[in-house]
Amino acid sequence: EKYFKFDFPDPIVLENKISDIIDFEQKVDLKYYYSEKYKMFETLKENINNPETIYQWRRKYVRENKNNVCPTLTANMGEGGHNVPLVLTKHGIRKLTPLECFKMQGFPSNFTLPKDLSDTKAYKQAGNSVVVPVIQRIAERILKTL
Repeated sequence: EKYFKFDFPDPIVLENKISDIIDFEQKVDLKYYYSEKYKMFETLKENINNPETIYQWRRKYVRENKNNVCPTLTANMGEGGHNVPLVLTKHGIRKLTPLECFKMQGFPSNFTLPKDLSDTKAYKQAGNSVVVPVIQRIAERILKTL
């Protein structure tokens, strides 16, 4: 009977910005950057021009996320190079690092990944994850209802 009294939490205004998670000035490992050695590099270069948003390579085209949020992270991000969120930084066009993906999911800033975890598995885990603050708010509402 108590489940009839449950209400999902009201939406909240997003306060975090992309730049709260991504340091556009810092250079990350070269393996995350795109260069001329990638077939789609010219297309990326032509279409990725706003450093304040996140893009995605969608197999044949670039998709800009104009609402300034991160697109849905998927479990197949690390497989085949598509769906991985891309950003334009001071050092070039690159994909988000696995740790940045976890931070986009609301994991705390001090969260660390195991050193022996491959990027492919880390991207998969981030994509299979849930947005931590959302789950926390739902759990708090369930507790209050009980």
